[in-house]
Amino acid sequence: MPLKTPLCDRLGIDVPVFGFVHSVQAAAEVTRNGGFGIYGATRDTPEEIRANLKTIRALVGDRPFGVDLVLPPNMPDHDDRPAIEKQLPEKHRAFVDSLIKRYEVPPASKAGMRSRFVRSKDMAVAQIEAVLESDVDLLACGIGAPPDVLRRAKAQGKMTVALVGNRNHASRAIASGVDILVAQGHDAGAHTGPIGTFSLVPQIVEVAGDTPVVAAGGVATGKHIVAALALGAVGVWMGTVWLATKEYGLSETIVEKLLAAGSEDTVISRADSGKTLRQIRSAWSEEWAKEGVPSPLKMPYQDILVGDLLGAIDEHDIKPLVHYPAGQSIAYVNARSTVADVMAQLIKDAREAYGALGKRVTV
Repeated sequence: MPLKTPLCDRLGIDVPVFGFVHSVQAAAEVTRNGGFGIYGATRDTPEEIRANLKTIRALVGDRPFGVDLVLPPNMPDHDDRPAIEKQLPEKHRAFVDSLIKRYEVPPASKAGMRSRFVRSKDMAVAQIEAVLESDVDLLACGIGAPPDVLRRAKAQGKMTVALVGNRNHASRAIASGVDILVAQGHDAGAHTGPIGTFSLVPQIVEVAGDTPVVAAGGVATGKHIVAALALGAVGVWMGTVWLATKEYGLSETIVEKLLAAGSEDTVISRADSGKTLRQIRSAWSEEWAKEGVPSPLKMPYQDILVGDLLGAIDEHDIKPLVHYPAGQSIAYVNARSTVADVMAQLIKDAREAYGALGKRVTV
């Protein structure tokens, strides 16, 4: 079985596997091993985006790769952290202070990843400009797909992708002119909706018409790839499966927690950003889920409330509180590996699963 779909020829890739990662090296390795690396840049400054996209291009040469931005609507106009801090409720500040004391978290040496800038309209514009100035092949929109941004990207010859969690999301994205839809189910890590992947993908395929659909959420093995293709998808979008690779470069504490986790060890919480985020269960998610504690604030207020503390937790390796976004497919991540090894295993397993299906099923 050649593991190819029409999308492979359209994009110039060997296998219909999109690898979504927050690592320059891992993104490049997905592309170099025949897939389509997608670099998650939403927490990067515009200057970092420019530099990181140049680095990936140098690593992959003419092979294609993409970048993902989260562009939520209704954000503040300006990157004004003091203005946001003035609006943080005192009860929320007090709860965060209680966590710092209870877990003896030393101060961070710098602003946290979520709090070093405010997710604002100004910052979104600057990030978009950095992407559009680059020679990246594809722009993916994780949350929000502004039509004007899609039009500009397409005018520059870039492919455009929107991640969607229901029929309405898909219809709006198609109306905006997006080239590819990623149907991301409830199983997925990070920001995710309520509909399971197995139920969602056929619904989005039905709405999509001629727009290609890629399946995301709970996809971690060759069997999952074959199942996604059977549901009508023409590719898969995978994030969790790369987390324990050498190229991803996560800390030892995070990797150990990931390797020990099963599907039931993930939990959806709003405590990191204010939006639903599937992550590894930890004291962090448990503390915010307790009865009587303040509910997480909306984005970007939660970012600023907890961002420095989250940075300190990682910097000082406060093990009970350390956590990381991951999908239910974390159950299949059981050993440290490399991107090349993961990709080779996916292809091998997909071919075996396809062959086994042919032996079990007659039509």
